[in-house]
Amino acid sequence: MSAHTDMSAHTTGCILWFTGLSGAGKSTLAEFLTPLLRELGLKVELLDGDEVRENLSKGLGFSKEDRDTNVRRIGFVANLLARNGVIAISAAISPYRSIRDEIRSRSQAPFIEIHVAAPLATVEERDTKGLYAKARAGLLKQFTGISDPYEEPLHPELTLHTDRESIEESATKVLLYLESKHLIPQGSSARARG
Repeated sequence: MSAHTDMSAHTTGCILWFTGLSGAGKSTLAEFLTPLLRELGLKVELLDGDEVRENLSKGLGFSKEDRDTNVRRIGFVANLLARNGVIAISAAISPYRSIRDEIRSRSQAPFIEIHVAAPLATVEERDTKGLYAKARAGLLKQFTGISDPYEEPLHPELTLHTDRESIEESATKVLLYLESKHLIPQGSSARARG
């Protein structure tokens, strides 16, 4: 039996729920963490909001009802994975507090809400697709942070300030939290630090 297999035998599934404005760094962080966790021999699945919307939620718009449906679907899949020993990572704006709380209440595995916090000015600067500019010009309706609300978590397990932390610093905070809850092997955070 390899060390990797042995480590994964001592872990349980959980949901890492990254929430934040478009451009805050949710997907970047999730994509950085996924291989680190897999190198430890852990089962990890990344549910990216854009990919889920394209495949599982095709045809949904951006009304509150459609957004809630999309986020519920992500939550359902994440819960299925987590209760079967997988670390399910969701990287989706999930702008409404009530639906995130609903997913937390239904979760059969530890639910870790991670607020990827970056000021609006920062995410607008990072806006490689020009979405914020289009929203400000009235070309994109119901755009979170501009014409649609983003409700910050009131009591997230973690808040990552990606406007002033490096990706390694943010990832290390996540790994240290998971270690503190005995969800991943002790010492795993050293990998993010290099």
